[in-house]
Amino acid sequence: MLKKYTQEELWKLYNKLPEELRSVIFAEDTANSIREICIRNDITDERIGKIAEYVGYVLLGLLTPEEIEQEIEEELGENKKQAKKVAQEINRFIFFPVKNSLETLYGTASQKSEGQKNKEGASVIGNRKETTKRPIEKAEEKTKIPPRPDSYREEI
Repeated sequence: MLKKYTQEELWKLYNKLPEELRSVIFAEDTANSIREICIRNDITDERIGKIAEYVGYVLLGLLTPEEIEQEIEEELGENKKQAKKVAQEINRFIFFPVKNSLETLYGTASQKSEGQKNKEGASVIGNRKETTKRPIEKAEEKTKIPPRPDSYREEI
């Protein structure tokens, strides 16, 4: 279950977002897409509002795009197939067009769990990453292999 956020907390996050994500959150197209996706998947009750809330949480950086399926699954109950289809359509129609902004917002944190370090050495806290850097260990650095002739290639 997601933590409930106050309106003040949500507005603070909203004000820090890139312009592209701000416009998507309140766009009429976003609302229409959510409604159409839900109707196509036989969701016609108050659960539409909850799914829209989850989409907003992803766009605000509170929930990763990978976690939305699980939240929708909890909301829909036993119908995992339906939840998966809804999440896929949301990813396709809402998140994919703003993929670059979402990647900037999440960095690589969307694939890491809380408290891990990413390749740049930034600490990942929640769904956001800290900007403090640490030196990269030599084991993480790529070693360059000198070029050599390809023994499988025939000369012309």
